[in-house]
Amino acid sequence: MAPHPPETLRGYWAFVPVRRFLLCNFALFLGVSMQATTLFWQVYDITGRELDIGIIGLAEFIPAVALVLVTGSVADRVDRRFVAIAAIGLELCVAVALMLYAISNPTSVLPLFGLALVFGAARAFHAPSIRAMPPMVAPEGGLPRTIALSNATWTTAVIFGPISAGILISIDPWMAYAGAVIALGVGWVGLFRLQFLRRPAAPDPADRPSIRSALEGLHFIRKTPVLFAAISLDLLVVLVGGAVALLPVIAKEQLGVGDIAYGWLRAAPGIGAAAMALWLAVRPVQRRIGSTLLGTVAVFGAATVVLGVTRSFWIAFVALLVLHGADMVSVYIRSTLVPQLTPDEKRGRVLAVENVFIGGSNELGAFRAGAVAQVAGVQATVIAGGLATLAIVGLWSVLFPSMRRADRFEDLSD
Repeated sequence: MAPHPPETLRGYWAFVPVRRFLLCNFALFLGVSMQATTLFWQVYDITGRELDIGIIGLAEFIPAVALVLVTGSVADRVDRRFVAIAAIGLELCVAVALMLYAISNPTSVLPLFGLALVFGAARAFHAPSIRAMPPMVAPEGGLPRTIALSNATWTTAVIFGPISAGILISIDPWMAYAGAVIALGVGWVGLFRLQFLRRPAAPDPADRPSIRSALEGLHFIRKTPVLFAAISLDLLVVLVGGAVALLPVIAKEQLGVGDIAYGWLRAAPGIGAAAMALWLAVRPVQRRIGSTLLGTVAVFGAATVVLGVTRSFWIAFVALLVLHGADMVSVYIRSTLVPQLTPDEKRGRVLAVENVFIGGSNELGAFRAGAVAQVAGVQATVIAGGLATLAIVGLWSVLFPSMRRADRFEDLSD
């Protein structure tokens, strides 16, 4: 039987399985955020085309969709730590290749597109295996707070990652990639020392690998109304309202700032999200989760409109803080719903589908933003995305009354 949850955040930090998981996640997200910041900057620096930023997002999205029937089943049937170690090992190889390519003073983005495709394939296996681990390290009854701390950890990483990358880019881009290699390497080694309180449920012998079994994650989401509503809301909002991929263009063309300021803009989402994640770790959302989700997504849309309108660096910085602080509430609610409502033997497949819907929509959203911005301009693209987000919130509140009326997590899992 797993121990009862500590009463304080310090107690959670002292709890070895949770602490090791958080430290490992911090290093991994630090490396990924440094790499993403540098990659988007480098692509735009080479070509000066918004569309090429979008193609990087598309290259990372395609493997998540192509492999969705495989990645979830693998996470449910193979040791999740082994899957994560193999996938992150491949991500580490991609980071090394990016560093070596940057040293060569590149003039073509084609190799960057290819490496983004490989990274997306590795990420497709990495995401469901890692995201299925919090229930395996959390003390009894401590899953919501463990998830809140996990969210605070990765958002802290995406504060320091972009800031560090921005500083290193101003010296030489290959140094930013080198920082990503070091961070990913530390996280990869940390995976070997993870300590689990409980193992995933053994697969049902009658549930043999098949297309029907692989599709079980999608079927489960579709027949769980609140879960389907929360995931589809996030999917559409990130798809139409995401603006982070355009920050290299916003920094240079709209705000007129340099590399270091760009690094701070990339860090602003992490700062806002981390502050909110820490608040949620202390004061987790316990009541009116449906209306809270809809309200915070509306704030996300409004702040996106402000980001598109302003030409002030500081207003843009604050808008990014606000919109990603609001987004963190959405992430927290959805991240608690998925493991709480999903049986462990299906969790990998459900998370693989969610990864395509949510993680994949970030990359597809980056492609959408880059493609539209190439034609309509950056400001029009960002403003339209924010207004579309507000429209989606209104529509979802009508289409999914069960989500709007959802009160407590515990009631939904009964």
